[in-house]
Amino acid sequence: MNLLLRGHTFRYEMERLTMMFFPLRKIDWFFDSAPAGQDYVLAQVERTGEALTLTAGLADGKNPLQTAQLPPDTPDSELELALGRLLYGALRQATGITPPWGILTGVRPVKLLRELYENCGSQQAALDAFAGRYLVTPGKVELARQTEWYERQILDSGRPLDFSLYVSIPFCPTRCRYCSFVSHGIQQARRLLPQYLDTLCAELADTADLARSLGLRLKTVYFGGGTPTTLSARELERLMQTVARCFDLSSVTEYTVEAGRPDTITGEKLAVIRDNGARRVSVNPQTFRDDVLRNIGRSHTVQQFFESYELARRAGFDCVNIDLIAGLPGDDLPGFCAGVDQAVALAPENITLHTLSIKRAAVLSEDRLQLLQREYGMAVEMVDYGYRAFSAAGYHPYYLYRQRNTAGNLENTGFARPGRDGQYNVFIMAETQTILAAGAGAVTKAVHPRTGQVLRVYNHKYPYEYIARYQELKERKLQLRGFFASN
Repeated sequence: MNLLLRGHTFRYEMERLTMMFFPLRKIDWFFDSAPAGQDYVLAQVERTGEALTLTAGLADGKNPLQTAQLPPDTPDSELELALGRLLYGALRQATGITPPWGILTGVRPVKLLRELYENCGSQQAALDAFAGRYLVTPGKVELARQTEWYERQILDSGRPLDFSLYVSIPFCPTRCRYCSFVSHGIQQARRLLPQYLDTLCAELADTADLARSLGLRLKTVYFGGGTPTTLSARELERLMQTVARCFDLSSVTEYTVEAGRPDTITGEKLAVIRDNGARRVSVNPQTFRDDVLRNIGRSHTVQQFFESYELARRAGFDCVNIDLIAGLPGDDLPGFCAGVDQAVALAPENITLHTLSIKRAAVLSEDRLQLLQREYGMAVEMVDYGYRAFSAAGYHPYYLYRQRNTAGNLENTGFARPGRDGQYNVFIMAETQTILAAGAGAVTKAVHPRTGQVLRVYNHKYPYEYIARYQELKERKLQLRGFFASN
């Protein structure tokens, strides 16, 4: 799809808005004129002495363009919002699609709502602004309101110098067809593991030294990936003992290991995880249909999930998360709803409902456009059913984030039983607490305790690069000392 931009510099937001109505199509943007004879999306601002005239819509010879006028001294921030609202309305009319999060294109809509609470004088004024300024639908306004309330209970319990530790294990038994995370099949990457673990243990020790020098206090620990239980029991034990040796765990209130893939879970590994301090694990079915599991490249069965879930319970874990994904290829509404009911019947402490997001790097990307267009409406129905079922069973939403190219322009939401919210998930989404991250592809997010400014330090993406260039990364992380010392 062609996007013609005239009279402004709001390319990023106009491009993201266009992508919501034309999912997964390549957007080619132009500043002067669009290619002759082709349809295009127009987002235009004309500046005159007396007014700013905004024009937006799909120029295809069938749909009318929409216009609006603003005072000539309108600030750019308000001008961008107004142009976005105009384009949203025009494309909604032209395509019949109503993105439920309105003109919001960012990952963290709940963070925006929290900022509105701080700036609007009252909660109702903030909710009205969330709906009116950003065109968020009533259902998503209410979801954001509930999620923010539960997030705030966790955020208010923190201290300025609290931090969380993230440990990246970017290996999986196989690569899911929809996945674009930096993860590697273990068979091909096994030769890298000894060096990877050596480097990761060194980084954990260096990170602990850095945390002590900054006076930080460890609050949560999270092993993610990839699939951490791709490692052997002995390898897991080495990593977790390194964490215990290097960090003061006395103040830790949550320690999570993503077991994730049922075909990597054994009683021995679960015992190692439990004995080394973790009390929360993820055991993820994604779906309760074996045919859908085969479609997405998962190498486990539904029965293996039930067996792994029972292993986790017998091992003594009293906080288990399971993930489900709405919109998987080959799934249908009755099958998905039956899976939701099975998940609820297990009574895990956390259930995370994701909506399929197909990235350019995923194997499914060749047919992603047809897939999302066909399943747009079905994904909405799936998510709605899941939310109703979780609420009826006593779960509440406690964290939420969005991704690009998501079926139905929806979101990923974590649900919890009372008092069992996943703290790390809240901290990583709210960006109010420092996250020190170790391992390939990991991102450190330092939050200044006084100003709230966020500094990101990116680890090298691929394991071989992470291993080869660790000294460079170590030196780069030392900038955190100057960041925390600044006013």
